[in-house]
Amino acid sequence: MRSWYVLAGLLVVAALIGGCPGADPPAEAADGHGGPEPVRIAYVPWDSEIASTHLAAAVIEERLGVPVELVTVPLPALWEAVASGDIDATLAAWLPSLQQEQKAAYGDELEILGPHLVGTRIGLAVPEYVPVDRIGELAEHSEAFDGKIIGIDPGAGIMEQTRAVMALYGLEADFQLVSGSDSTMTTVLGRAIEERRWVVVTAWTPHWMFAQWDLKYLADPRDGFGETERIHTLVREGLAADRPRVYAFLERFSWEVADMEALMLRTQQPDTSPSEAARAWMGQHEEQVARWLEG
Repeated sequence: MRSWYVLAGLLVVAALIGGCPGADPPAEAADGHGGPEPVRIAYVPWDSEIASTHLAAAVIEERLGVPVELVTVPLPALWEAVASGDIDATLAAWLPSLQQEQKAAYGDELEILGPHLVGTRIGLAVPEYVPVDRIGELAEHSEAFDGKIIGIDPGAGIMEQTRAVMALYGLEADFQLVSGSDSTMTTVLGRAIEERRWVVVTAWTPHWMFAQWDLKYLADPRDGFGETERIHTLVREGLAADRPRVYAFLERFSWEVADMEALMLRTQQPDTSPSEAARAWMGQHEEQVARWLEG
């Protein structure tokens, strides 16, 4: 059992769907029951990656007739899982900065297909009603923010970047970076907005919270958060030969920030699973899905 299994705890979140006449060619590996083996896609459970991964899974299952197995992993295990060949693909690689260490360690052992989404951004954000506009102003108002910057899981690249930014702007003495998860961060943010309290969070675009609430990024004149990120698709070596139609789809898959945020917001609706939201989105974007499949 590989080390990333221990780290990940392997949460399988998608049921396997049997093969159908539209499945990949017979040359693909069988599962022992006459159908193709499932495509295994890993993701870090951030809202942006939940959206993109479930959409890709829906397309592969419904349009290519190939079953998909989804696996959640912590960021440190993501690239290793694909490089080892235990996972076929992931759509959760933020580059060039946030996952540069993982790329350096495993980039030569897998294939980077390129970005499926451009125009991303990371930084610190506050509600529009908070009269603070620059990161450097936070130190003057630490008590109003209860001395906390609300973050996500401790291993995320944005957390490392935020720690560096706190040092860059001299915030370490006045602020604590609070670890948690994407969902706990948005819960704290939502409650603060309901009560019109001051709150500052680690933020990135795309994210549904920008569609849900009036938020603003704090200006970063020292460029502590660096250049614009892009979200890339990674696949294991040999996927093009083993699963040619799946590979072709993943290679063509790309969309816009507004598309992702719309799907992310849909997944937040009561009684709507990420899979259901993805399939509903597909039904409203048939031409776009067709381009991914047909080139």
